[in-house]
Amino acid sequence: MAHLLGAEALHLEFPTKVVFDRVSLGIDEGDRIGVVGRNGDGKSSLLAMLAGRLSPDGGRVTVRGGVRVGVLDQADTLDDALTIREAVVGDRPDHEWAGDARARDVIAGLLGDLDWDGPVAGLSGGQRRRVALAALLVGDHDVLFLDEPTNHLDVEAIAWLADHIKRRWPANQGGLLVVTHDRWFLDEVCNTTWEVHDRIVEPFEGGYAAYILQRVERDRQAAVIEQRRQNLARKELAWLRRGAPARTSKPKFRIDAANVLIADVPEIRNATELRSLAVSRLGKDVVDLLDAAVSYGGREVLHPVEWRIAPGERTGILGVNGAGKSTLLGLVAGDVEPTSGRVKRGKTVKVATLTQRLDELEEHLDDPVRVVISRLRTTYTFGSGSKAQELTPGQLLESMGFQSAQLSTPVKDLSGGQKRRLQLLLILLEQPNVLILDEPTNDLDTDMLAAIEDLLDSWPGTLLVVSHDRYFIERVTDQQYAILDGHLRHLPGGVDEYLRLRARSLSEQAEAKVDAAAPASTSPSLSGAELRAAQKEVAALERRLEKLESQIDAARTALADHDQSDYVGLGVEMARIADLEKERDGVEERWFELTEQIG
Repeated sequence: MAHLLGAEALHLEFPTKVVFDRVSLGIDEGDRIGVVGRNGDGKSSLLAMLAGRLSPDGGRVTVRGGVRVGVLDQADTLDDALTIREAVVGDRPDHEWAGDARARDVIAGLLGDLDWDGPVAGLSGGQRRRVALAALLVGDHDVLFLDEPTNHLDVEAIAWLADHIKRRWPANQGGLLVVTHDRWFLDEVCNTTWEVHDRIVEPFEGGYAAYILQRVERDRQAAVIEQRRQNLARKELAWLRRGAPARTSKPKFRIDAANVLIADVPEIRNATELRSLAVSRLGKDVVDLLDAAVSYGGREVLHPVEWRIAPGERTGILGVNGAGKSTLLGLVAGDVEPTSGRVKRGKTVKVATLTQRLDELEEHLDDPVRVVISRLRTTYTFGSGSKAQELTPGQLLESMGFQSAQLSTPVKDLSGGQKRRLQLLLILLEQPNVLILDEPTNDLDTDMLAAIEDLLDSWPGTLLVVSHDRYFIERVTDQQYAILDGHLRHLPGGVDEYLRLRARSLSEQAEAKVDAAAPASTSPSLSGAELRAAQKEVAALERRLEKLESQIDAARTALADHDQSDYVGLGVEMARIADLEKERDGVEERWFELTEQIG
């Protein structure tokens, strides 16, 4: 592999802290490197030094002659005076960028829903991030440095970016270094992981799942890492190995080694026990949306929804920005009134919402962290039965990554991630029995995300989550729904099914635009007996599709309940699911053909 970039004996320090001490590393052709570590340990500083944006206090960075480097910063650097076209392709004439296959792919993948000649000013955070990404990706770079590229992006844009990177930089071409807390993205894209900790950079082979395996093994052998962090990593490994979505058929780490390490790790959640506790706290009635619809300005934003939320239900909500997710959660929380239909709430329901704002902390900005927590209660109980733990405020804060010295820090002086963790703790300590999390992963590193997931595993209540972090939503919820064209739809196939439905919807919209621009047809493509036969076949296909979806859903449920050590049986079940999905795709394709002919 050809060498692209190297660093020798890097040393970096700030007035109160040495960040790196004699770090040497390199990037070769084909390297797709993910950088992980706790907030404040130097991930972004490392990227900035390697990209030439920050000068080290010692050592040097060398770049092979002719190597072109591109950088995506966390900060928004777009010029509001530009149009989207100018921000992405500059003053290149249309025929030039339109003749570039890469440019067309990037613009279609990231900016298809934006006004190409519209101004950058006024775009949302997510839209601005997509424009900045597009401007970088249309360029001709050998090495890309991406600092939190998935911030503000939705699930679709993140999936597109992962696919684009894999297609653009195959195993033996280019180099990529990405700093991100998005664990799905790390696992999907990266073939190497660098962990930044204790002034060093430690390399691991493979993506995020492989990194977790190797880290658990390292911690076990060294026996020097704090016990809680080690246990959390082993628990996460158990989840990855035992059937994390999209990983069961293609494990990315050594199965035998993983099985040994997780042999004594129980299931991440005892679903039966949590549901029983939720019923005891909530009763059988939680929140029922009964044909509830919401309209704004005469336009129906959310079409009639029939959704009976159960005690202990753990549901993820997906949808593009503006689809109606906040409106749906507002109906559940009682902040939004339906314009038709009704919302029925159980008598004991107590809803709490973790918003993207930090409203819960406003009145405590000048108070030390320890004081804020201790005002609510002197001890707290988490878990249940033999696993119940009685924790003091200090122990509770420590479990969420606060060090002893930080307990005396005023809330206003905390970092964004620390404020986010404190906000969640304050909400949980109010003892709600229905918890709504709206983008809860912002500003959190991978270790803190694992700690929050562990906390939620023992929380006995109904949990509703809206997040663009695919890993988090698959990890903490047991089912997913999507809002598509104003309708709430269950997703037996999870996030993958959502992405497939969105792709189909976008394709249909594109075809509709073409049809609208074409001359009107004077007659249907089928008539008489042919038309009646086609309509009859369409009805039969729709019934078959409904039956296949039901069979696939049941098969997936059976797979989850199957003995995970029975690899032969698991293989048979997975092959059966694959056959059903293949048949469903064939039926869908025939359905599309006929509906086009019917017109």
